[in-house]
Amino acid sequence: MASLGSQIANFFSGNDNDTREGLQSLFVSELKGIYYAEKQAVDALGEQADASTTDEVRNAFLQHQEETRGQVARLEDVFRSIGVEVDDKTCAAIDGLVDDAQMVVSETESGSLTRDAGLIIAGQKIEHHEIAAYGSAVTLASVLGYSDAARMLQQTLDEEKNTDRKLTQLAESFINQRAASEDDNSSSGSSQYGTQGQYSGSQYAGTGSSADQYGSVNPDGTRYGDSSSTTGYNTGSSSSTSGSSLI
Repeated sequence: MASLGSQIANFFSGNDNDTREGLQSLFVSELKGIYYAEKQAVDALGEQADASTTDEVRNAFLQHQEETRGQVARLEDVFRSIGVEVDDKTCAAIDGLVDDAQMVVSETESGSLTRDAGLIIAGQKIEHHEIAAYGSAVTLASVLGYSDAARMLQQTLDEEKNTDRKLTQLAESFINQRAASEDDNSSSGSSQYGTQGQYSGSQYAGTGSSADQYGSVNPDGTRYGDSSSTTGYNTGSSSSTSGSSLI
């Protein structure tokens, strides 16, 4: 039996058809799982938007939902670029993450920023799964010589990383501090809600002390408030990357 080094050398020299066939099968299997996950994410993002409290979080989910529809279409182009029929397969990971997001809704109070904080956490869990999946797919596509597929998958990977970063910025702008103080405000009897019990995005966009303290987030992502006292949901994968802007 050839050593591992010889197997790797043979693969890259084109003399190891068995390994190539195995990686090809793995790559297609991964694409099918990602395709399923993205289609599930489209529906989940709509549900998360409907459950959101603030306009900022709602708009973030809705805009990423539209971006995700484009990612679904791009995956179909990836399948075609490698000459494989578009198909999917069940991904237990995304099913579990979507269930977690639905549990956040059921376990938090409607109209609270605690719910928005939970939805951002749930959203970032989904993004981290997708970042791992797309990262692996880019590597496999590159090794197999599918340059067009690798380029398209990298584009989506950049978008997912950017989405994760934007969610962190959104949490840090005002969600974390407001959610932390929510219970105190409620116990003191002060009302921080509008007539429908919902926060309004304009509540944070003015020139008053609330806006100055917590910052504001424009739906188009052109401005974020500075907040140095909260940590947000900052993860190792929330680095700044190129790609479409979530908000």
